[in-house]
Amino acid sequence: QVQLVESGGGLVQPGGSLRLSCEASGFNLDYYNIGWLRQVPGKEREGVACISSSDGPTDYTDSVKGRFTISRDNAKNTVYLQMNNLKPEDTAVYYCARPYGRFSPCPLSRYLYTYWGQGTQVTVSS
Repeated sequence: QVQLVESGGGLVQPGGSLRLSCEASGFNLDYYNIGWLRQVPGKEREGVACISSSDGPTDYTDSVKGRFTISRDNAKNTVYLQMNNLKPEDTAVYYCARPYGRFSPCPLSRYLYTYWGQGTQVTVSS
């Protein structure tokens, strides 16, 4: 079955960096869009970044453009989110997710994702 497992979260000071990993299993990663979304308690889950199938186009929410980079390594069945110049407002639980079907381009809307990982906590604080 489809499984997504996130890792790499933690506590980092403002201005620091983290790299999140999303290891996928149960499907051919190359065929599907993958997204990173985040959620703060009391707020809706928001799309942060996505990467289209076959290493296609990427998209980012405005607040992370120029700071975050999404990439994929299909040979390792893993999608990464490199986060630089982190800010306190980036604090959230980060999830990777996959849509049910195959389409283009990749979405940032949480409503278009069906399969989710368990999430990894990112805390940006001094």
